[in-house]
Amino acid sequence: MKAVVTVIGKDTVGILASTSAELAKANVNIIEVTQSVLQDFFAMIMLVDISESKLSIDELKKDLQENVEGMEIHVMHEDIFNSMHRI
Repeated sequence: MKAVVTVIGKDTVGILASTSAELAKANVNIIEVTQSVLQDFFAMIMLVDISESKLSIDELKKDLQENVEGMEIHVMHEDIFNSMHRI
């Protein structure tokens, strides 16, 4: 199973490091990542494998929001993401 993780907020040092560390603690594998810095803002999208995760998607989102400070974080199951973006 895969999920899409989005992280958006003011650019600071260590956003990618803290996000990936929290995912690793939950046994979530990062498959792909893209990130951009737009002036003072940071935006990142990750495709992750949650099949071996110790946490549910809701627990994972809560954990990321609590431990990656100052960021707006969303975690969405791949099936929901695909359904929402199907034409």
